[in-house]
Amino acid sequence: MGQNFKLVHLYSKPGDKNSEKKWYAASKSNGIADLDELCMLIAARSTVSSADVKAVLDNLNFVIDFQLKAGRIVQLGELGNFRMSVGSEGVTEKKDFSTSMLKTPKIVFTPGASLRETRITTKFNQISDGQTPETGNNNGNGGDDEGGEI
Repeated sequence: MGQNFKLVHLYSKPGDKNSEKKWYAASKSNGIADLDELCMLIAARSTVSSADVKAVLDNLNFVIDFQLKAGRIVQLGELGNFRMSVGSEGVTEKKDFSTSMLKTPKIVFTPGASLRETRITTKFNQISDGQTPETGNNNGNGGDDEGGEI
């Protein structure tokens, strides 16, 4: 088991169709672990029911939202931290700045130690165009070496 990736042929300078095309690695997911599955897996490792886990996670989402709106960094132990980040347009003179220049804020997640370790220890598997990530088998789809994926 590992993280799948494929090669994509893209312009080296995005948006510049005169730039050289190069091959880049791009992650390819192996499916989705939805909330119900996560709740079931957590419940199987604990003494609480799947419904109890879901209730806690629903409340966690509410509390994180509340704390971020209050300008706080939310620390979730080994999982990591959530914080808001905002940028703006620039002005030459400080007096010319107005809050209308703020861009839509982003929510930034910084992983904790065990998730940072995952980035180092994850194994990668290259898949070809037409392979399904689950099996590695060719599903009959053709490839496009000029602008598509391999």
